[in-house]
Amino acid sequence: MSTAPTPNDTLWGLAAVFDTPAKIMHAAKATRERGFRWFDCHTPFPVHGLDFAMGVSYTILPILVFFGGLTGTCLAIFLQTFTNSFELDIWALVPVVGYQFEVSGKPLISTPAFVPVAFELTVLLSALTTVFGMFVLNKLPCLYHPVLKSTQLKRITDDRFVLVIEAGDPEFVMEDATDFLRSLDPESIVELEA
Repeated sequence: MSTAPTPNDTLWGLAAVFDTPAKIMHAAKATRERGFRWFDCHTPFPVHGLDFAMGVSYTILPILVFFGGLTGTCLAIFLQTFTNSFELDIWALVPVVGYQFEVSGKPLISTPAFVPVAFELTVLLSALTTVFGMFVLNKLPCLYHPVLKSTQLKRITDDRFVLVIEAGDPEFVMEDATDFLRSLDPESIVELEA
């Protein structure tokens, strides 16, 4: 049984509550096909395929991680080359000499010796790019969200699935959005205040 929301000046969006992953998947597909773009699905666990049903495109994060790792590799090679065998004479005034120390007749620029450091810096910068890139792209930390404010949606982290259409969506009209959400047969429809 769904409840009818009333128009409100502080309306942030409408939330439809479902009880199964199949229903939220169907609702996400229908919402995307209806033309809404500013909507989100909140689930207590990952629902495989939900991002594709919502029409979520791929992120740029893997490309950023690749270049973070490439930067780590280049930095490691430069660092080891400079410290082992690089000599620089800046305007013939200040000689800068790396730590040229030959051990057992091994060459100063040695690819096998560079591999562990290059690997570790590649992994380190890739991991840091992943973490901080994820925070930036997800606009985190988000210390407030209208969905979390609603007392009627407390079971969202337990056993309920919620589809939220934001009032800022270009296609959003209160009556049409309410009728559309009712057609999806949710348990309830909840108004979210800004």
